[in-house]
Amino acid sequence: MRDVETFLKHLYQEYEDQYPRSRAAHEEAKRLLVDGVSHGARLFAPFPFRITAARGPYVKELGGAQIIDYWQGHYANILGHNPPVIVEALQAELERGFGLQTGIPDEGQTAFAATLAKATGAEKVRLTTSGTLATMYAIMLARAFTGRNAVLKVGGGWHGANPLALKGVARTAEGFTAVDSTGLPKSAEEEILVTRFNDVEALEEVFRRRGEEIACFIFEPCPGGGGFIPATKAFMGAARELTRRYGALLILDEVITGFRFCASGVQRLYGVQADLSTFGKIIGGGMPVSAVVGRADVLERASESVPKRVWFNGGTFAAHPLSVRAGQAMLDYLIAHEDTLYPALAAKGDWLRRNIERVFADRGILARCTGDDAEAIPAGGSLGWVNFPLREDVPLTAPEDVTDPSVCDVALREKALKIGLLLEGVNVVHGLGAISLEHSEEVLARTLEAYDAFAKRLSREG
Repeated sequence: MRDVETFLKHLYQEYEDQYPRSRAAHEEAKRLLVDGVSHGARLFAPFPFRITAARGPYVKELGGAQIIDYWQGHYANILGHNPPVIVEALQAELERGFGLQTGIPDEGQTAFAATLAKATGAEKVRLTTSGTLATMYAIMLARAFTGRNAVLKVGGGWHGANPLALKGVARTAEGFTAVDSTGLPKSAEEEILVTRFNDVEALEEVFRRRGEEIACFIFEPCPGGGGFIPATKAFMGAARELTRRYGALLILDEVITGFRFCASGVQRLYGVQADLSTFGKIIGGGMPVSAVVGRADVLERASESVPKRVWFNGGTFAAHPLSVRAGQAMLDYLIAHEDTLYPALAAKGDWLRRNIERVFADRGILARCTGDDAEAIPAGGSLGWVNFPLREDVPLTAPEDVTDPSVCDVALREKALKIGLLLEGVNVVHGLGAISLEHSEEVLARTLEAYDAFAKRLSREG
């Protein structure tokens, strides 16, 4: 183990010297905003930088620095920041005198739902505004449809700040076992069950013990907070078979993976159809829209015609006209360019992940990227984490592995690498993040130089 804390002190001081205007802006923000931000994922030590513009692969920091960005709107911006195809669609909508909230149905949401349903193989669609709400409503539908209360999820799985799944998100000394938030009903401890990702035997065991109580099994096919490790085909197949056998619903949370690997949910590449799926991020084209899609008989539980219906009303801004217009433009573009766009993204991802490992190896540092698995997703992908295993023989197959300080140097990835790369003008999350179509060969090469500079700095630290 390296002395990461001493290393961090030096990095933090350089970072503060390099971004003084962001530091001042953050101190001002803390006077009014809790922690100076509006989302916990945007906060990091010593302070988050602040931006004035964003375009393509770049964001512009308050002091004028141009930073290559792999956060890309919480992984939403597959075409980069503010892509012309979306900006122009929104401008046209506003120029014709439409686009702000009305609260009255329009044909745009019907067209968007039709496009989403056709692409995903869904029978019905219901729109809302965030991934958190989509997963919450999906679980409510499953509980109403089955008449059961237990929700099964995987350790390290993140389904937004959804009170029906806020257990086993953050790792504790005991693993992924604790309820993550105060303020939840006491029943959350018993009603939310947690199993290990990609562990078929553990999944079979929990269904043997509790299968008659389980309303749904919800998981991300490639956990965003757990290494971007794809589900194995065996695990995906077992999830589908076991939920059917025990009368539970399979919910695939595709808020991150939807339209990231292909112009549909990544479940299509596995040959699996979930009972319900949740989509968000990419499908909004940079605007707030999410959806629950899937079986008509389940989604109809939200209908006004059902006596004891699920109150899936989605919020004031559900199907916001501009969000739907941006989403339509995004889906149309991705579907039309699917044959060329996704192979190009996968090639960028493969090149960057493999070369990041190489530059660290050249400096005598063991690094391993997760984010693709040829067996699970032959098409490859454009997501990635950078991990620093403590031994070469460590398998990285589940969130438990990449978040365990006894398996990987978590502080080096989450703290030191984050700041070290920002000193070189590159912004990452969990060591890397999401590659967009706008990350050109030149941008990727510049990114690799930043990793190499960090590797040199780290090797000097011993």
